[in-house]
Amino acid sequence: MKGATRFDIFEYVADQYGTQPEYLWASDPNYAVLHRTDNRKWYGIIMDVSRKKLGLNGEGIIDILDIKCDPFGREILLQQPGFLPCYHLNKTHWIGVLLDGTVEKELLYQLLDESYLLTETKSKSPKHSK
Repeated sequence: MKGATRFDIFEYVADQYGTQPEYLWASDPNYAVLHRTDNRKWYGIIMDVSRKKLGLNGEGIIDILDIKCDPFGREILLQQPGFLPCYHLNKTHWIGVLLDGTVEKELLYQLLDESYLLTETKSKSPKHSK
């Protein structure tokens, strides 16, 4: 199975969560934020970034996806090809994924689902009465 492109991701999150990409910065017109509709929290951002800024070999621009993940899972993923420290967000709770075909589409969608769940609003437990 091949990896996902930004357009595959847009289609997936629209079908799964009703998310439409939001373009917030005129200076970075290809940066697409994915946020929940219920609480507006970000669960992903797709960016086109210079390979050199990411510490990658070669010339040109590459699409990456930053997603939220638990810190333990992040450390495991960073040992695999196609994953790198987050480019734009908190490096403890977010990870970068290359959208160059290195990471299979199915795994990418699972990680998007996890990111979506990690950004849900946590309900406060009721106080216990005595």
